[in-house]
Amino acid sequence: MSDRLADVCVVGGGFAGLMAARALTRAHKEVVVLEARDRLGGRVHTLSFEGAPLDLGGQWIGPTQDRIERFARTEGFDTFVTHGEGQHLYVSGNKTKRFAGTIPPLGPLALGWLGYGWFELDRLAKQVPLDAPWTAKRAREWDGQTLATFLDRHVRSGSARKMFRVAIETVFACDPEDVSLLHALFYIHAAGNLDMLLSTDKGAQRDRFITGAQPVAERLAENGGATIELDSPVRRIEQLRDGVRVSASRMTVRASRVIVAIPPTLAGRIDYDPVLPAARDQLTQRMPQGSVIKCLAVYSEPFWRREGLTGQSLSSDGPLHVTFDASPKSGSPGVLLGFLEGTSARKLADRSTEERRAIVIDNFARVFGARAKNPIHYVDRCWASEPFTRGCYAAYLPPGVWTSYGAALRTPIGRIHWAGTETATRWNGYIEGALQSGERAAAEVLAELA
Repeated sequence: MSDRLADVCVVGGGFAGLMAARALTRAHKEVVVLEARDRLGGRVHTLSFEGAPLDLGGQWIGPTQDRIERFARTEGFDTFVTHGEGQHLYVSGNKTKRFAGTIPPLGPLALGWLGYGWFELDRLAKQVPLDAPWTAKRAREWDGQTLATFLDRHVRSGSARKMFRVAIETVFACDPEDVSLLHALFYIHAAGNLDMLLSTDKGAQRDRFITGAQPVAERLAENGGATIELDSPVRRIEQLRDGVRVSASRMTVRASRVIVAIPPTLAGRIDYDPVLPAARDQLTQRMPQGSVIKCLAVYSEPFWRREGLTGQSLSSDGPLHVTFDASPKSGSPGVLLGFLEGTSARKLADRSTEERRAIVIDNFARVFGARAKNPIHYVDRCWASEPFTRGCYAAYLPPGVWTSYGAALRTPIGRIHWAGTETATRWNGYIEGALQSGERAAAEVLAELA
């Protein structure tokens, strides 16, 4: 096992770790990045099929996500708008209806309750301090209930609650019963409002990279100037009198400080000496990753466009509750994207790819017709099965966690600093949040080294 010396060691080669490394090397620090996988990008991963990029992980950016937009523009990564010309489909039981906009064609009563619940969540979210959610005036009340409890009390229409369940799965990759109301409010505020989280034409799903997302992360690494070591899962971090010793599978790095830029549940599986304070360890035990399987079916052309459809659909039945057109900018080949999330993802996580393919393609055919039955290619990614991710899109906080352990999320412990999109105060859970967290952790380290 080889030894390396550096000013700073960064654990994790996703957007957070790479941004931290970039900021540190620009301040003339020697940095070693240890990445467990055989690739960079973390929760973004781009494959290619006949020259068309297929994003199996994060793929979108949207308005107010200024860091990622600025970096992409500076480095020449062009984006294009997610296909939205035409009408969306809403499927409920045996009925399929066309609609435009974000809200599906529900009855007047259901629409009223949907609008009321939407308004209330946006209104309450503004009352949550982004840097310290546990200090909100009603923090204990909100953290003492799930999002499902809120919906049961405030949304009296079953149809409206079903749509909220779909929206919650789409945003958090979990069920309403899983997540604290306080965490949901924080997450909404961190993005701006619910419309920013859910909208395609003016929200987080608006733009895609022509190259796919992973090449953007790779460019961030190229420009960073750090030493990158792949296939190097970190097993142990020791805090010494004059620095840290970070032990990976193939090497040991001696540095002044270390930034851990991986999901909290994975950070909690590293062996620390001395052991972490109880609050930090208890926090990582209580931050599960979301459950999502991203499914892509490739067709010779985006046939749904000829029928005046966007490729976007909502279904109250599932197992795919939302779909999108994920075709490249050229429009060829056609790519349908569907998400298995929450309970659906948990049920199908241990099935084979072939079994999931049959279920997903059947679902596509029920929504888009017989032409969806015969894709020329299919691929999916169960992120909960990934050993160095264990779920996507990000961690969520169940009831009681923010108010009991929230203060431990970003607080450095000796020479250990924390990054990752889960630690962001803006666009938490997104690439933008990962970049913000990397900048913040690097600034902490530079202040200490000064």
